[in-house]
Amino acid sequence: MRRAEAVLFSAPEPLTSAQLAERLPAGADVDVVLAELSAFYRDRGVNLVRVAGGWCFRTAEDLGSVLGPADAQPVRLSRAAMEILAIVAYHQPSTRAEIEAIRGVAASKGTLDTLIETGWVRLRGRRRAPGRPVTYGTTPAFLAHFGLDAITDLPGLEELKGLGFLEGRLPQGLAPPAPSDSLALMADEDPLEADLGSMTPYGPDE
Repeated sequence: MRRAEAVLFSAPEPLTSAQLAERLPAGADVDVVLAELSAFYRDRGVNLVRVAGGWCFRTAEDLGSVLGPADAQPVRLSRAAMEILAIVAYHQPSTRAEIEAIRGVAASKGTLDTLIETGWVRLRGRRRAPGRPVTYGTTPAFLAHFGLDAITDLPGLEELKGLGFLEGRLPQGLAPPAPSDSLALMADEDPLEADLGSMTPYGPDE
């Protein structure tokens, strides 16, 4: 447990159970170690939490307000960028045209570039459709930043209503989409070209 604790404290990013096992003595039961560490830190100033498919220490949620300002400047996104990020997260893999259809307005190239630069959105592949538009998806950094273990942990309809994002009566049978941030391409996606860096990432029709 002490070795696992030290490794997790010093890790710059969440570690998976397999990565942690490589740093522990042979035969160590990683699941038991993580469960005991998690229980030990449950009521302390830092908690051992699972995010982006891995484990890391995070400041307890109720203590965020007592901490001083961080040296790093927070990422500030425009409303358009937040809307596009939400659409990509819930509807991935999605193309720029699909994002625009959902928003009802055009998605500027600069806004998508900003989301890619933050490391929260990535280029996945190319849709098997006329123009072969690029598909977008979220990254492990997106999950880690928002404290999600998996993309399926995104708030559902009832949670969104409780947070005030959805108002009024919703259509009967409405259900949130089932996004997939798997590294594997979907059946209607092709790999990005090897020379993508020398061409526009938005495709001929974007």
